[in-house]
Amino acid sequence: MTDQKTPRGADGGPTGIEPISIVEEMQRSYLDYAMSVIVSRALPDVRDGLKPVHRRILFAAHESGYHWNRKYVKSARPVADVMGKYHPHGDASIYDALVRMAQDWSLRVPLIDGQGNFGSIDGDPPAAMRYTEARLTKVAHELLEDIDKDTVDFQDTYDASGSEPKVLPARFPNLLVNGSGGIAVGMATNIPPHNLGEVCNGAIAIIDNPAIDLPALMEIIPGPDFPTGGIVLGRSGIYSAYSTGRGSIVMRGRVNIEQRGNDRESIIITEVPYQVNKSSMIEKMAELVRDKRIEGISDIRDESDRQGYRVVIELKRDAVADVILNQLYR
Repeated sequence: MTDQKTPRGADGGPTGIEPISIVEEMQRSYLDYAMSVIVSRALPDVRDGLKPVHRRILFAAHESGYHWNRKYVKSARPVADVMGKYHPHGDASIYDALVRMAQDWSLRVPLIDGQGNFGSIDGDPPAAMRYTEARLTKVAHELLEDIDKDTVDFQDTYDASGSEPKVLPARFPNLLVNGSGGIAVGMATNIPPHNLGEVCNGAIAIIDNPAIDLPALMEIIPGPDFPTGGIVLGRSGIYSAYSTGRGSIVMRGRVNIEQRGNDRESIIITEVPYQVNKSSMIEKMAELVRDKRIEGISDIRDESDRQGYRVVIELKRDAVADVILNQLYR
């Protein structure tokens, strides 16, 4: 605690320095910093489900005419628009955000239509922005529809040279459809993606009956809908998340067992859990086989293509597929 007497200079006059409580100042400064991080970059706005960088990318693309029914443009163009007009940060962070909105394994409903190498579920990086092309998806226009009809408030850009929307009109609940995650100061969020049709039907049900209870709502929205598929084990975690805001979901990949010859079987993985790096998953399985922690596997290979995911685990003669599968699950 500081001395509450007014400090005076050598001539006996006031110095203009006001004594304050360091405890109160730390509390106020921490809260100001936390709110700045939350509002300006870390957490999405519940109204449109977007963080500022994503909102600015979509708005800049809309303003520049990079619509779904027009030709693709180099990704560097919307990145430059965002960086120059709305987002005073480096181009790398803006391009990373744009790339993620184009990845159909990251978003349930992609908002950017990308052409070129936008990375892969194996963790491969995208090509440089000068090589890839992008435009808005048709669904993204539903977030921006009627933005020029005074549907949302605008604010000055960082240099007051223009204006940008505080939030997009968002004609569907994007926060639930595409989910979001973020770590701020003192708080964090991790919302899984959901099915667009189910979420819209759920919203209509709430409008028709504001008193609808959670079990009835879960008849319409039974749980998350992940873009990479997979199987959710149990519903208790989903119910807990919906009722309290806290919950965990345990997932497994979807597998089939195929007969290979007269005495051999193969385990085929066709769906992987959300946000699991497929390449790392295969490396981990190979490591378990190499260390002899799992026996009975003769080969593991990735046959995934544009048609979908397909990881083939070939078993040795007389190996029992169900036993090997249970070992992999553990």
